[in-house]
Amino acid sequence: MKSYELTCLISPDLSEEELSAIKEKIASFVQQEGGFFNETAFAQKKALAYPIKKKGSAYLIIINFQLSSEKIESLENKLKNEENILRYLLTTKPLIKETAPVLRKPVKEKAIKKKPVEKVELKEIEKKLEEILTDESSQ
Repeated sequence: MKSYELTCLISPDLSEEELSAIKEKIASFVQQEGGFFNETAFAQKKALAYPIKKKGSAYLIIINFQLSSEKIESLENKLKNEENILRYLLTTKPLIKETAPVLRKPVKEKAIKKKPVEKVELKEIEKKLEEILTDESSQ
């Protein structure tokens, strides 16, 4: 079985009772196909970026469930036939293993080797400056 996430946009014209009935209907669609629920998010009313079927807003429902991949096509046909579902998106989710978190070693920064800087004495710098100045003045 694979994990799936179903995101539905439901018509905003429905009452609270009708909205809960739609959620139950979607849940029954998944259960009829032999799926198991992981999590269901409650419906939130959202404004749409552009109208869908002449509706400017919709209820957003997100349902996470597990179902065999052979049954997905049948589930999608049932969702398409439901007139109160404006749009839906069905995506696969990776299975989350419920094990202890893996401890990783901290990343050590590589030591940057710098070349030792040669120290120059002040007398040598003065000699170089005099050479440069005398060369410029002679030109």
